[in-house]
Amino acid sequence: MGENSLIQNNTRFNTCMELPPQVNSPGFWKTPSPSSKGLLKNSLPELELQMIIIFCISQTFNFVLKRFGIPKLSSDIITGLVLSYALVDGKGNPINERLFTPAGEQVIGTISVFGFALFLFLTGVKMNVGMIPKTGTKATTIGVAALTVPFLCGLITRELIGGSVTPQDKDKLSFVFVTQTLVPFPVIASLITELNILTSELGRLGLSAALVSDLISFSLTASFITVRIYMESASKALVDITATIAYVAIVVFVVRPLTFSIIKNTPEGRPVKDVYVYSIIVLAIASSLFSDAVDQQVYMGPYILGLAIPDGPPLGSAIASKLDCFVTGVFVPLYVTTSVLRADLRKFKFDALMISNIILVMVITVSKFFACFISCTFYEMPRLDSWALAFIMTSKGVVELGLYTLFKDLNSLAESTFNFLIISILAISAIVPILVKFLYDPSRKYAGYQKRNVMHLKPNAELRVLVCIHRPDDIPAMINLLTASCPTREAPINVSVLHLIELIGRSSPIFISHQVQRKTLSDVSYSQNVILAFNLFENNHWQSITVNTSTAVSPPKSMHEDICTLALDKLTSLIILPFHRKWSLDGDVEFDDNMLRSLNSSVLEIAPCSVGILVNRGYTGRAGILLSSLDAYRFSVCMIFLGGRDDREALTYAKRMSNETSITLTVIHLVAPEEDEVDDERKWDIILDSEVLKDVKHNSLSGNQHKRYVQELTNDGSEMATIVRGLVDEYDLIIAGRSHGIGSRQISGLDLGWTEFPELGVIGDLLASTDIYSRASVLVIRQQKTDDD
Repeated sequence: MGENSLIQNNTRFNTCMELPPQVNSPGFWKTPSPSSKGLLKNSLPELELQMIIIFCISQTFNFVLKRFGIPKLSSDIITGLVLSYALVDGKGNPINERLFTPAGEQVIGTISVFGFALFLFLTGVKMNVGMIPKTGTKATTIGVAALTVPFLCGLITRELIGGSVTPQDKDKLSFVFVTQTLVPFPVIASLITELNILTSELGRLGLSAALVSDLISFSLTASFITVRIYMESASKALVDITATIAYVAIVVFVVRPLTFSIIKNTPEGRPVKDVYVYSIIVLAIASSLFSDAVDQQVYMGPYILGLAIPDGPPLGSAIASKLDCFVTGVFVPLYVTTSVLRADLRKFKFDALMISNIILVMVITVSKFFACFISCTFYEMPRLDSWALAFIMTSKGVVELGLYTLFKDLNSLAESTFNFLIISILAISAIVPILVKFLYDPSRKYAGYQKRNVMHLKPNAELRVLVCIHRPDDIPAMINLLTASCPTREAPINVSVLHLIELIGRSSPIFISHQVQRKTLSDVSYSQNVILAFNLFENNHWQSITVNTSTAVSPPKSMHEDICTLALDKLTSLIILPFHRKWSLDGDVEFDDNMLRSLNSSVLEIAPCSVGILVNRGYTGRAGILLSSLDAYRFSVCMIFLGGRDDREALTYAKRMSNETSITLTVIHLVAPEEDEVDDERKWDIILDSEVLKDVKHNSLSGNQHKRYVQELTNDGSEMATIVRGLVDEYDLIIAGRSHGIGSRQISGLDLGWTEFPELGVIGDLLASTDIYSRASVLVIRQQKTDDD
């Protein structure tokens, strides 16, 4: 039988195979015998049916288990166990030889191993080996402790319990303890990504520690296999070692410089030529053949080659975009399932070897857990975070499964031991994510115990703002808004600029501060246009504007962590986000970025300060000019006030703008008819509204042309909508709050649940509608949520 045989005993079977094999079927209707036997004699229909069965069962399990926070790896393992039980009888014989024929097993097994080799190559491409010298002492300590402590404990335990088993079985214990000691980076990275904590402090620390452990683990595994070969033939081991060293030298001193030459010859902003990408992929496949030829794992060559490829754009991201979807979505699940098919849970033997393996696995797992936990507490990490990181570092996944399968095929693991190890991977992969989610909540650090908003700032206090940049057209829009915010020496503005880039072609997110000479995780130059534009903006407003520019490269699902963490560190009072929709000059919608919309909603949920969403209509105002020339044009701002905390925050920001003599502010106060009975909470809201409107009313009554107050009576939402639609052609910028006072009759009939953009509120949704042709930009502000709310 082939490598992926479903036969679980050591019985040898003689099978007949037709050569050359029949690949394509003539079709159901043209087959002489239109039955399963007639169709499945061809390898392609058999492979397709096997893949359909595997993916249908796996997706069914995943549909149920993902609601409990259990990752897809567990579903793939369960699928393999179910098929193993269903397709093999108690004696180890296949129940249906037509569905999984020996030739069919060889085909699907070859495809899955080939795919797993590409998976490890892709993992190597995404890893940034340059991080290791720059990794802090905390991550290095945790990474080394997670490997060395369980290794020593496992070695001692193996010697203590080795006397209860035969010498042959004692050698088999070595394979178990070495594999259990490992901390593979692909497993840790996949778990952290699954938990969506890639950009959190804990996620970054776990990735750095796993990277340190993984390189040591990889060397340890290769050395272990070499020693095993040396015990069989010293001369062969010497040849293999020499060939491996030569391969590594060629990769480091030939292949890696060539990749940098490819990057250098690629114009900035342009993709790498496909011929280079495909050549590297072919080279990765060829390296698998080399690894097999020197008696190493077929995955060693692709993994080393992947480490030599520079991660991120343009080359690493190009390779990832070609392979990522199919490798992780098709090949890896196939590999996991076909590997688990070797297990047969009906053949558990609780003999001395099994008991020794259980003890060994428990000792190594517990020692690894406490080694990580003690290392974390040594650096005074919070207790819950220490528990969570310890669980992450002890997790198991597809790499361990691949090693167990390899040792099983080499007869280095007993069948009952293999079954036990598969169950242990299933248990750990299912339990660890649930425990980590319970212990670690990255959003709890954003809890609002302090007032960080515009309204509660002292007069003429420095305004700290965080602006986010996604696209090039966000740069002038944000600069124009900041210029209109009236920065002066007496009331300066501290601007933190965060350029957000999607993480493609790398495993680890990076954060670069461009103001200080600190250790960064990449030598790639990012955000040059953003840096130059905001440096020029700072120079034009010397001593009134301070700019600090940063770049975050992270997955879209965790970008909000970068935004909120930076806002927390910089003590900002306001985060300004660009709207996800872009308009053309003629008023048509050019595109909608749903990823950006989801990001804005995530920031609104956990932001540690107030949040503003800027809807840029293409031009800054009716005249289509930049605000750097305010002296030649009077810029008009309208604030639509209905009442409530968000409107008060928005009005406070608008009043700061009106301190600039070239800006006129008009406050449109939409009031409802007086009510007979008003509850106490509503009364207090009215008092606060009157207080914040007091100076605006006074300036308007005194004839101040820069600040005008207009009161409009509205009975319901339809009247309010009519008034708002009439304002779009009269102002350059319209400011509104996201939500309004309790029981506001002005918006009755316009339920927030029926709006197209709930993140903008009722008024913001009206102004951003495609039904309105306007060149007036819109700023919607939501005041900080505190624990007192």
